Amino acid sequence: MTALLTAPSPERRAVLSRRIRLFAAATITYNLIEAVVALWAGGAADSSALIGFGLDSVIEVSSALALSWQFSAKDPERREHLTLRIIAVSFFALAAFVTTDAVRALTGGDEPRHSTPGIVIAALSLAIMPVLSWAQRRAGRELGSRTAVADSKQTLLCTYLSAVLLVGLVLNSALGWWWADAGAALVIAGIAVREGINAWRGESCCGGCAPDSKSTPVVVALGTKPVDRRPLA
Repeated sequence: MTALLTAPSPERRAVLSRRIRLFAAATITYNLIEAVVALWAGGAADSSALIGFGLDSVIEVSSALALSWQFSAKDPERREHLTLRIIAVSFFALAAFVTTDAVRALTGGDEPRHSTPGIVIAALSLAIMPVLSWAQRRAGRELGSRTAVADSKQTLLCTYLSAVLLVGLVLNSALGWWWADAGAALVIAGIAVREGINAWRGESCCGGCAPDSKSTPVVVALGTKPVDRRPLA
């Protein structure tokens, strides 16, 4: 049995580029809704976690807009370096805000009240964001786009924040543990810094992206012995 490993054809690249633009548009739309609901619910419940979550959604929109801007060009690769910088800065901004908000909460901020809308939006994000991130990352890796993969990690980070928010809101409502989400948010901030550094260095593919420059097909025979694995002329 043989496997043909090759870079995407121009037609396939066009399909993947359109798909990535659609994913970015879906991310923008959902995060705008998420931001409005979270900020409104956070204000009503005096919840710094919910307000922080809503502002995080605004930051994620900036990342998705940067990706849309890149793939609106005829040659998206020419804009990749700048787009990676924008995504990296959005990670750093997110980490800075989450850290500041968590420290403020731990050092005497207002204790949040129960918020049913907050729990609902956190649960929805926890269900939607992993699927959207996976689809975008898969398309980005096939296309060989570091920016698409970096933005998919931003979306995946929203999943972690959603989990932290949901646990914090539930523990606060059930047990009065107002500090639970603040401590976990500091861990999320560390993850955001790491992903920001990777995006800044252009390491967002994590070895999973196909290099754009390799357009020559490579045929590999798959067998059970080392001698069976050889390129075919």
